[in-house]
Amino acid sequence: QVQLVESGGGLVQAGGSLRLSCAASARTFSSYFMGWFRQAPGKEREFVAAISWTGGATWHADSVKGRFTASRDNAKNTVYLQMNSLKPEDTAVYYCAAAELRPVQITQATMRTTRTYDYWGQGAQVTVSS
Repeated sequence: QVQLVESGGGLVQAGGSLRLSCAASARTFSSYFMGWFRQAPGKEREFVAAISWTGGATWHADSVKGRFTASRDNAKNTVYLQMNSLKPEDTAVYYCAAAELRPVQITQATMRTTRTYDYWGQGAQVTVSS
């Protein structure tokens, strides 16, 4: 069982920055493939970013590419989402998620699918004002 706790959300003006953190309770954090998703009111949860077990590879949704960066520190059992140049349309609850997958199971499709992930955090609200 893995517990994930997000922090770092808040209210920011358009053009500003925030960094989300997700702390994991797992003893073998490095064995989990990690993802970030977000859900705006009335919309489905959508993929934002994913990061491989060592942090050596990352993937980002087109809508955030060049503005958001996922990273992880396995020594601290923590994954991060640095969000720059924020826009009002980035307003959502942001979730981190952990997947028990082998490398061969990771594809562009599976990493973007919510059902791929086994554990989820409680979410962090990010509000961007115009």
